[in-house]
Formats: sequence, structure tokens, C-alpha cells
Amino acid sequence: MSRPKCRDPVVLDQWHPVVAVDEIHTGIQTTLLGEDIAIAIRDNSPTAWLRNGSAHRQLPVRTDFGYLWTSLGSPPPEVFSIPEVNEPGRIIHNAVSVGVNVSAPRAVENFLDVAHLCIVHAGYLGDEPHTEIGDYEVETIDGEVTASGIRVFQPRATAGATSGEIAEYAFRVPHPHCGVLYKRADSQPDRVDIYAGFVHALSEEQIRLHLFDCVVDDGSSVIEIRKFVQAIVGQDMAILENQHPKRLPLDPRLETPVRADKLSIAYRRWLSDIGMSYGVIRASESASDSRLATSSKELSQ
Repeated sequence: MSRPKCRDPVVLDQWHPVVAVDEIHTGIQTTLLGEDIAIAIRDNSPTAWLRNGSAHRQLPVRTDFGYLWTSLGSPPPEVFSIPEVNEPGRIIHNAVSVGVNVSAPRAVENFLDVAHLCIVHAGYLGDEPHTEIGDYEVETIDGEVTASGIRVFQPRATAGATSGEIAEYAFRVPHPHCGVLYKRADSQPDRVDIYAGFVHALSEEQIRLHLFDCVVDDGSSVIEIRKFVQAIVGQDMAILENQHPKRLPLDPRLETPVRADKLSIAYRRWLSDIGMSYGVIRASESASDSRLATSSKELSQ
């Protein structure tokens, strides 16, 4: 099947998380932004190259946070930093990688959406009647969208939780296709657990979502933590697969926002400001298509 190739320089010049390094084994063939690529271990180092007919162009690679990152363009010298990964006593792993028929920005926005916690993740990350999300701070600092002071009642906030608690979230969006969540660690309240959604855009409306964990958990095994995260992702799958349109509209007027959507609105504004066009519907496009006025959030709830 022919896939439209990406022509958006904002996306082409990013590092993209393609696969967990420990899953490469003998070799992988996949797609990135509509292009066929291959990955293998050669001379004990991961390598990636573009498979374009008889031409095999080698791609730049990095290994950060346990994933292989590559690019089809001219990426920056480094991927964004998560300093906590260097702290001792953390469980760090890829909790799950799953394919989803949706655009990368849609998946990131879902990761940032605190309003859906009590509906989609009832019994885990939210519950009735605790549906209210109070006001919180959103800023754009050093080219990243950040949010802090998000408080929500969670019946089971972590794999090892035995009772409900008020969890406090902070987010950062250091990359158009990546979101990072910080929340206080249950076992060590002076530290934070970190969960990240790293999105590999296979095409404009198809992705592989990698869920990265960097947690402080004295009472749970790696398997227990993975099962917990996988249960949360499973609840999100139906929502993501039924998003309409698949691409993310950048005009917030096309989907009914509420106060808890401040972070989502800031993310859309940021994508618009950096000139992103791949996987999104820019305001100039949406103005000519009245069908997009249907609220995807209403469809998903």
C-alpha cells in the first residue's frame, strides 16, 4: 500500500522513538512518517537505514531512555533530557508498545487529558463523584509546554496502591510527539514517579505508542508495574481508535473545551506556533470543512 510521505520539516527534523532497544534482536522492518525503514544490531550497535527501492540510506541513531531514536531529517544534537533516569533506586523500562490507528498529536493530547481520568479510568486514576479538576498552571518555558498543580482523587494511583489518594500531577511536552508526566512517589514522597508517552508515527494517522516508566516503587515488581500500565493503556485504546477526525484540529473552537482542557489547548496552540502540519488540521484547513465541527470528545464519552 502506498503511504503519503511526510513533507513537514518540523516533524522530519525531530528524533523519533521507534523501538525499545531490547526488542530489536535480529532486526526490524517498520515505517516512519510513511517511509520504509529497517533496524538491526551491527557490531554491537543499533543501526537504522531507509529502504527506498534499491537505495539504502543510513539514518542517524541515538539510544535514549532504552529506545532507539532515529530521524529522516536533520535532528538536533540530543533528545530532550529526563535527568531523573540517572537516579539510583528506580525501575526503568518500556511498559508496553502498542499500535493505534490515530495520529501522533491525538495520542499525545490523550496522554495530557486529565478530564477523562474519572470517566475512562474509573477505579484506577479517577472515580465519581470526584470529577472536578481544579484550576492549574500552564506555561510555555524554553520551548516546552508545562503544567503543574493538577490535583485529582485516584482510587488506585499506582500498581502498589492499597487505598485512594489525592494525586498531584505535573506535565511537560518537550517534543511534538512526546509527553512526560510527573507524580509524587507513594513510597518516597520527596521523589516523583515519571511516566512518558513516546509516540512513533508510522504514518499521519497510524502510530506505535511506547509507554515509558521511571518509577520509585519499593513494593511492586516490574511485572506488576507493567500489568498496571497495560491495564490503563487498554482502557484508552477504544477512545483513541474512535477519535474523529484522526488528525488533531488545532483550532480549539472545533471541539468543546472545558476548564480542565487548559493543557490540551496550550498543546494545540504550541503545535500551531511551531508551524506543524503533519498529523494535525490547521485552522486554515478546518475553516473549509464544516464536518469537523463534531466534537470528538463527545463521541468518545
